[in-house]
Amino acid sequence: MCGIVGYIGEKNAKDIIIAGLKTLEYRGYDSSGIAFVDNGKIDVYREVGRITNLEDLIKDVPIAHLGIGHTRWATHGKPSKENSHPHTSMNKMITLVHNGVIENYVEIKNDLVAKGYTFSSETDTEVIANYLEEEYKKTNDMKQAIVNMMNDLHGAYALGILCADQQDALYCVKNKTPMLAGVGTGFNMIGSDAMAMIKETNKFIEINDLEFLIVTKDKINIFDKEGNSINRDAFISNVNATDINLGTFPHYMLKEINEQPTVIRTLLSKYLCDGKLNIDQELYQQIEQADRLYIIASGTSMHAGLVGKYLIEELAKKPVEVHLGSEFGYHLPLISEKPLFIFITQSGETADSRVALQLVKQQGYKALTITNVEGSTLSREADYTLLLHAGPEIAVASTKAYVAQVTLLALLANALADNPIDMNLELNKVNVAIDDIISRKEQIEKLVKDKVITSRNCFYLGRNLDYYVALEAALKLKEISYIQTEGFASGELKHGTIALIEKGTPVIGLITQEKIALNTRSALQEVKAREATTIIIAQKKVANNDDDFIIENTHHLLSPLALVVVGQLIAYYAALLKGYDIDKPRNLAKSVTVE
Repeated sequence: MCGIVGYIGEKNAKDIIIAGLKTLEYRGYDSSGIAFVDNGKIDVYREVGRITNLEDLIKDVPIAHLGIGHTRWATHGKPSKENSHPHTSMNKMITLVHNGVIENYVEIKNDLVAKGYTFSSETDTEVIANYLEEEYKKTNDMKQAIVNMMNDLHGAYALGILCADQQDALYCVKNKTPMLAGVGTGFNMIGSDAMAMIKETNKFIEINDLEFLIVTKDKINIFDKEGNSINRDAFISNVNATDINLGTFPHYMLKEINEQPTVIRTLLSKYLCDGKLNIDQELYQQIEQADRLYIIASGTSMHAGLVGKYLIEELAKKPVEVHLGSEFGYHLPLISEKPLFIFITQSGETADSRVALQLVKQQGYKALTITNVEGSTLSREADYTLLLHAGPEIAVASTKAYVAQVTLLALLANALADNPIDMNLELNKVNVAIDDIISRKEQIEKLVKDKVITSRNCFYLGRNLDYYVALEAALKLKEISYIQTEGFASGELKHGTIALIEKGTPVIGLITQEKIALNTRSALQEVKAREATTIIIAQKKVANNDDDFIIENTHHLLSPLALVVVGQLIAYYAALLKGYDIDKPRNLAKSVTVE
């Protein structure tokens, strides 16, 4: 899963698709491919590595007017030419590209194998291609074949599809994974990101979940999963092709929220190799041999550290303490015999943490810095550094750096576990959940308006991991909307905090952990009885039908990575509604270089 570009029209599809794929390189990928329809057959070209490798492969390919391209970041199957997209069905009738994860692909594959289909890759995508070929053989109707497919597939998918005997149509299907249509004159396009098409058009059509398109050079037809026609107007993007920094986003914060799945993919590619943690062996031994880990951080990074503590203690069974940098530097706690100190900082320049690092070094202890900035002060002064690889974070309110910090801590915890989880699989499920949340951001905007999450005070409640997310979500809301917001452990509500609840006070409950879901709901009933405005954000497995926003299921230990995105978007839309400068909130700086 990664980037998709498709084109049908009068120009050379090859040049346009390659240019579009290059604009998606920032998302991270390990291979790329392209396919064209020509005289009743589909030609497919795939290469591992950079897009320049693919360009070299297709430099002598003649002009084509219909094609699809893809940059792949491996989910099912290792990075290889065989697993790269596009994938073609056994009898060469269907070729497609795919972003997402198909949950029931094994069941479908077994049925196809029983019918005589063979497979050349490890991917779930090839299963879809063969399924469509089988349905097309039955119906002789691509539209009906797609309808049948959408009713049978379970999971997340954005698909660009070619059919060998149809040289005048490009098909597109979407569910829970981003996809847009680009509208032109004498051509039309599809893409997973508007920036992949902005050089050709600034006119786009949104595609909702469980919808599909039949695209010709002159028309875009939209259908629901039953095959019923839908009318939808195009919208004009005000972004210029040269405005690469913000892309199609009105604010850096929203852009960086959208980049979080890419950050997770990048970290997996940097730190996981054949399922094993790829870090300096000496550092790994220091972590493994430590009898206690001490995490030192401030603000958002401290909240990431609290989640990291939970993950390390749960998976690695190693005790962890989390300390505020501003406090630790002036009161060294009792230290164990074999400690390792972990400093978490987005900028690597946080003054409070630097004071603490200098104190640690004076005592002769080893220190690791986790930062987004290579060569920063804390990186230089620590014994070891692990980079977040999140790319520049421009908005003052940190979003993607937090997700990168939690992801990296999860990878470290898992590497030390006696019974590790499949991080590649589980983090890709997290990405699906994040993509789904982002695709429904308008629901969050409406929630902010309808529930008046713009009043003077607001509370977040949660327990265990949800409590740590409540702290970070509260910080985001207060940072950019200036609403006095506090995150509380929901079990502590009755120990004083409930005195602050008044009629109309927004209280946001976070519920993802099965063993304490009912406890949080009970606390919310207490504030509701006192006329608070309650808002419930829940994971599907513990959700009720009347909850306000439901997110896709993930591994319970990784739930903060998706759950926090809802909090980020609540903060964004509250600040937007209040008319504040979202990227540059008052009194705050990106890098806190004073104590």
